[in-house]
Formats: sequence, structure tokens, C-alpha cells
Amino acid sequence: ELERIRNLVGPTGSVIGAVSGGVDSTVAAVLMKRAIGDRFHAVLVDNGVMRLNECEQVKKTLADNLGINLTVADAADLFLGRLKGVTDPEKKRKIIGNTFIEVFETESHRIDEISRQSGLGPIEWLLQGTLYPDVIESISFKGPSATIKSHHNVGGLLENMRLKLIEPLRELFKDEVRALGTLLDIPDELVWRHPFPGPGIAIRVLGEVTPEQVEIARRADHIYIDEIKKAGLYRQISQAYAALLPVRSVGVMGDQRTYEQVIALRAVESKDFMTADWFPMPVETLKRISNRIINEVQGVNRVLYDVSSKPPSTIEFE
Repeated sequence: ELERIRNLVGPTGSVIGAVSGGVDSTVAAVLMKRAIGDRFHAVLVDNGVMRLNECEQVKKTLADNLGINLTVADAADLFLGRLKGVTDPEKKRKIIGNTFIEVFETESHRIDEISRQSGLGPIEWLLQGTLYPDVIESISFKGPSATIKSHHNVGGLLENMRLKLIEPLRELFKDEVRALGTLLDIPDELVWRHPFPGPGIAIRVLGEVTPEQVEIARRADHIYIDEIKKAGLYRQISQAYAALLPVRSVGVMGDQRTYEQVIALRAVESKDFMTADWFPMPVETLKRISNRIINEVQGVNRVLYDVSSKPPSTIEFE
């Protein structure tokens, strides 16, 4: 694969990389760095809908620990501004996908100038960590089969995109990507990190995405992941997250009646993410998670646990 990448990119071409800190983009980034060295330029786009403290953690992991040349592009206001008033899941995905590519184009122009001046060659390629299930769910190969959803790294790409795509993981399933990560000596904490969708918390906030709603979902999710790690369950679960539902419920806090929002917890077991079963979360763990979320996240007074399998339900709510 390293030789294939070198032949594809050529002796002078440079690659700008889509990195997020997840296993897919990290494995793709490490492959690229080993294949072409300093001609790989990683960019983390802060889209305003990432996990709690995500940018700081990714910078530490990729730049400090793995030695990858990383640029952080702060585009949170741009993304959230374009998402204002949008409630349709497909529109959210395409807005985020298109804005993501636009920000990359802007960064690539800037890095391209620096790269040319230093003799490393022009930026010609865009790295993406697309996996095989992303391709299957996003593209109809034959006949009228339905597209399930537009993925951030497959659907909604700008038609006049200047950069060519390079997708070294396109034919792999998640378990194969993890195995490759281990072969590349990437730390276990990264290799076994749960998937995080390209559109981020935007598709875990059902309804309109606002900074306030994102913060509620973000803090609930942080508590959820923290507790399943403490319980020793994280590696048993393929993917887990907290979603903020577009409903309000009546509750009681002290002597006061409340009318607040609802968090839904999702946890699944899956080998390939084409199918998935809901994870039988221990009751005591659920009790701790629920108590912490309701006590620590302002604006939430009810927590639900999703017991739906895929199919018919997708892993993400949107």
C-alpha cells in the first residue's frame, strides 16, 4: 500500500490530509506520512461540532506523539452559521461536507504556497479515511437500490473540487483498519477508539443545531464515555454516544417543576458496522450515567437508552 501511494502521488506531489483523531483518519495519516514523509500535510478542521476538548487532544496525539505535521483550522463559526435553522439530516450532512471541503481548499492554497517555496511540490491530493461500509451506504452501484445516507467523506462533495481524492482505506472494514493500525504501531487507545461521524455532533443533535444544543450533547456524551470506560466496558462496545432529542419532558428538581430536554444513549456491538445489535448495558452503569447527566448537564431532566438494532435502525439517529 505504501508503494501504491508513492506511485499514485508521484515523486513531487503533496497531499493534504483530513484528520479528526479517529482511528480511520489516524491510520490513513500514518500511512501517508510513512509513504511520502514531509509531503503529507495534515489539517484538522474545527467545525464546532466535535467532542469535548477534541482539538486539543488531537493536536497532542497526532502532532506531539506521532510527529505528524498538523494545522488546526478554526472554522466553528462558519459551520454553525450555515447550519442555523437547518433541521433536515441530509441537508446537515451536505452543508457540513461541502463546507469541510471549502475549508480544505482554502487551507490547501495556503499550504501549497509554502510547499512550493520549500521545494516539496504542489498540493494535488486530498486524503480521506473512507471505509468500505461508507461506500456501500452512500453509493448505488447497480440499479435503483436506495442510498441510505450521504456520508461526510463520500456524499455531498463539491462538484468543482480542485483536489483529487486519495482513499487508502476504501476497501477495508473497521476491524481491518484496527488491525492495520496495530501493525503500524499506533497506540491502542487510538486504534480502539469508537467511530465518530464526519458531521459530528450535528447529527446527534436532532433538529436545529445551535451552540447551546451542541454543548448539551457534548457534555452528556463526555460523561457517558467516561463512565463506560470506568466500568471496563469501552472495548466491548463498538460505538457509543449520547444524542439530544428534539422533545421536552416534565420533571421535578427539588420542589420545582421542570420542563427540560431528553438525552438518548446509544451503544452497539458490531463487527463490520453494516449490521449491529444494541449493547446490554448493566443496570448499575446506566444508573450512574443517568444520575451524572441529569445532575451535571444543565437543561436535561430525562435519559433514555436505545434498544434498537441495525437494521432496521441505523447506528446514528440522523
